[in-house]
Amino acid sequence: MSKEHLSIYLNDHLAGANLAVEILDHLISEAPHLSASLTALRTEIDEDRGELKTLMGNQHIQESRVRKAGGWIAEGLAELKLEADDDPTGGLRRLERLEALAIGIDGKLALWRALDAAAGSCTELGGIDYERLIQRALDQRARVEALRLQAAHDALAA
Repeated sequence: MSKEHLSIYLNDHLAGANLAVEILDHLISEAPHLSASLTALRTEIDEDRGELKTLMGNQHIQESRVRKAGGWIAEGLAELKLEADDDPTGGLRRLERLEALAIGIDGKLALWRALDAAAGSCTELGGIDYERLIQRALDQRARVEALRLQAAHDALAA
């Protein structure tokens, strides 16, 4: 196992998880009628992020400051784009945030599947219930998809 490759890969996904939490925080504040379901989703995604941090800690992998800063910059640029395109509680903004979140969950699903595949020949990656994490990501993706489709209707069919 290449420790350098694993460090890069896990840090990339940690940056994505941090961005997902930021997106959810925005969605919760902008769409109070969805706050219960979005808050539950945020809790789960934060737990998944914790699983990733634990794995990184077990592998003695430090969080990359460069990727953390890159995530902040990316989030800031995304916010500028959203500010230019729609009002703070607008349907397009909600649709685009939910789509970004959906893409992030797809990435997390790919992460858990990749680690599960690698764990077969790398004992350092074992001991994690990847099937549970994969199933939870699939469930999260389905819930976000329902919200995304409603947001698409609200933003595009109005």
